[in-house]
Amino acid sequence: MVLGSDLRRSNAHRRRPRAAGRGTALAAALLLFLAPALVACSDDEGGGGNETPPTPTVEQTEQSPAATAPADAGAAETEIKQNWQKFFDPETSLKDKQTVLENGEQMAPVLQAFSGDERGGQVQAKVSKVEFTSPTEANVTYDLTLKGATALPNASGTAVEQDGTWKVSAKTLCALVQLSGNGSPIPGC
Repeated sequence: MVLGSDLRRSNAHRRRPRAAGRGTALAAALLLFLAPALVACSDDEGGGGNETPPTPTVEQTEQSPAATAPADAGAAETEIKQNWQKFFDPETSLKDKQTVLENGEQMAPVLQAFSGDERGGQVQAKVSKVEFTSPTEANVTYDLTLKGATALPNASGTAVEQDGTWKVSAKTLCALVQLSGNGSPIPGC
C-alpha cells in the first residue's frame, strides 16, 4: 500500500457529490439562460425565415356568477367548432369567411390583411375546448396549424353569437393580425 492512497480515495469520494452538485447547478443555469435563445432559434424545417409567431393573447370574457350557456349548449359548441374550422380553412373564400366572423362586413379589410399574409393563407384551426361565459359568448381554446404542423398550440380566442350564428370574434382576428408582425395598425382593430 502506498502511503496516502487511502486519503486520495476518501478525498475523491468526498469531492464527487460536491462536484456533481456543481455540475448539475451549472447545467441548470445554462439551461435557464440558453433555453429561450435555443427555442427562438429553432427551426423544424431546417431553414430560416419561417418563424413561428407567439401565441396570441386574446382578452378572455370573464365568467360572472350569473353567466349561463345557451339553451342548447351541445349544438352551439358544434356550430362554434364548425365555423372556426371554416374560418381558418385556406380553401374558404373571403366572402364565406365574413359570414362566420363577427361584424364580417366591417372587418373585411382586417380579414383581407390576415388572408393576404403568407402564413394567414396557410393556417387551419382545430378547436379543443369551448367554455360558455354567457348565452352569447364563449372562450375557445384551439390549435393553429401551419402547413399541417402545429404553430400555435392551445391558443385562446372568443366566439360570439351574432344574428343567430356563432362566429369568430373580431378581437380574435385582430390578435392574430397583430402577431403577423406587420407593425402598422389595421383599421377595424
